[in-house]
Amino acid sequence: MSSIETIHVDGVWLPAASGETREVLDPADATTLQLVSEGGAKDADAAVEAARRAFDGGAGAWPRTAVAERSALLRRVADLLQRDREEIALIESRDTGKTLEEGRVDVDDVTNAFRYFADLVMNESGGRVVDAGSPDVHSIVVHEPVGVCALITPWNYPLLQASWKIAPALAAGNTFVIKPSEVTPLSTVHLIKLLVEAGLPAGVANLVTGAGLPVGQRLAEHPDVDLFSFTGGLVSGTKAGAAAVSGAKKIALELGGKNPNVVFADACATDEGFDTAVDQALNAAFIHSGQVCSAGARLIIEESVRDRFVAELARRAEKIKLGRGTEDGVECGPVVSQQQLDKVEAYVASALAEGAQLRCGGARPEPSDVRPATGYFYAPTVLDGCHREMKVIREETFGPILTVETFTTEDEAVALANDTEYGLAGAVFSGDTARARRVAARLRHGTIWINDYHPYLPQAEWGGFGKSGIGRELGPAGLDEYRESKHIYENLRPEPVRWFAG
Repeated sequence: MSSIETIHVDGVWLPAASGETREVLDPADATTLQLVSEGGAKDADAAVEAARRAFDGGAGAWPRTAVAERSALLRRVADLLQRDREEIALIESRDTGKTLEEGRVDVDDVTNAFRYFADLVMNESGGRVVDAGSPDVHSIVVHEPVGVCALITPWNYPLLQASWKIAPALAAGNTFVIKPSEVTPLSTVHLIKLLVEAGLPAGVANLVTGAGLPVGQRLAEHPDVDLFSFTGGLVSGTKAGAAAVSGAKKIALELGGKNPNVVFADACATDEGFDTAVDQALNAAFIHSGQVCSAGARLIIEESVRDRFVAELARRAEKIKLGRGTEDGVECGPVVSQQQLDKVEAYVASALAEGAQLRCGGARPEPSDVRPATGYFYAPTVLDGCHREMKVIREETFGPILTVETFTTEDEAVALANDTEYGLAGAVFSGDTARARRVAARLRHGTIWINDYHPYLPQAEWGGFGKSGIGRELGPAGLDEYRESKHIYENLRPEPVRWFAG
């Protein structure tokens, strides 16, 4: 198989400086989808230099491009995304293993992000007037782009996470270098092509495909990078973040979560309520085979309804149609890699060794026409009788594993839900509106859903408490991550101060 050039520097597609390539695999059957350029530190340096030139250039440089022009470019990208919707969805499905329908939803969400930031930057005023207490002073606070941004994105939602960084970075007037996960880089390559087609000047958007070591590490420590934005695992994120902080860079880190889904008995008081709560628990845990940073992997359910609820949950989980994401009727695809499959198996094994009860799943499914034997498939798994000391409760499993814990009082439910070093997202299901809002207010997580799970809005900030990270994406704060504030104080009637007598 021939390789494609997937390093984009200063408007040119290039092979890696080393000439090395990497296989990108289809997780449904472990075959090679594509050979891509395997970049290294030299490629990262070249990309940063190009971004630096594009930022520091003269009057026509991207940071000094009119806001209306930047906004219009984002809108052109959004239109191109919709034009290529089916092609990109297929790329995303084959690269990550998710279903084709999930891929289509991702493209629509990415489109909405580009349109949101196009609108947001256009609707802002030219600065915030600050009352200095004197008619002889004109004082305003304005926003300027940070500079060169290094953007690191994960393998589970490569296109979506890229858009959450690229759209606000460009809207604010920055240039950037992006490094997608080496496991799932293909949709990001396509997005860069769309940026070029939309008319983005050379050097503004640069792409280096390759591993975290050395590419991500070099971007984190590079002295000409002004902002480092990372989405991924806690261990790699904190290491890269430390390297960035040592260079006094602005940083934004989204490091995952261990998210509670709290279900009160009153949510199940009617057949409709019970059905909805069970359905949402399945969605929370098993969308994209649980490979979602905000997955509701911890079901925390009131003891009085636990037996009925978990029995129905397991019954439905066993019926989830598992297979290649591009096949009709498939509801859940494989996990992304052999490494991830091994981790999932290890987490289930440790849970069972620590006393958890297997209610369904817990093994690789039998191969079939839509589940090749070589694919990285794992059956949706429900583990009952779990407790806080278990590894599977404490750590982010990033797979199709749902654990069950119980409570008897509202205070106990809140304590369990907050008993995590993470704090990204969570949900409360209750038929009592006052209770649901009361509990939501007490939960220490960045996003709380009430009687729902997973929807997000591009106009609402996304990020977490605790070890879920630093900073926010989306919303006005997501744009502010890519800007610096500057106070301009103008004395309209300058005169000597006479502080010093001489």
